[in-house]
Amino acid sequence: MRLRQRQILIALTAFIVFAPAAAFAVDNKPYDDRLFRLTEILGAVHYLRELCSANDGQTWRDRMKELMDAEGSSALRRARLTRSFNQGYRSYSRTYTTCTPSAQTAIGRFLTEGAQISDALVKNVP
Repeated sequence: MRLRQRQILIALTAFIVFAPAAAFAVDNKPYDDRLFRLTEILGAVHYLRELCSANDGQTWRDRMKELMDAEGSSALRRARLTRSFNQGYRSYSRTYTTCTPSAQTAIGRFLTEGAQISDALVKNVP
């Protein structure tokens, strides 16, 4: 392989490897850890409340949609938010198949934690 071809190949490889990381870094916000935890909680609560017959319908999914409309500034960011919501949903769907006292306790804890995170995000508290 000639030197020029090798240089082009190295440059393309570097671009393929590092471009997604650079795009990811550009889309980060200082409050992302809390935001993604909140979306994970929304997914878990959506599953658990439905499991425990709370008859919320799509309330928690609708809240997630509102959050995505406000925070999903790019396709990558929307995908990350969705992945976090789905992770919360799936992890509890594997843990609970019926509504138990433990599931009810988890709902209460998630609602409390979600409210605390939401308040901190609104007040811009670290």
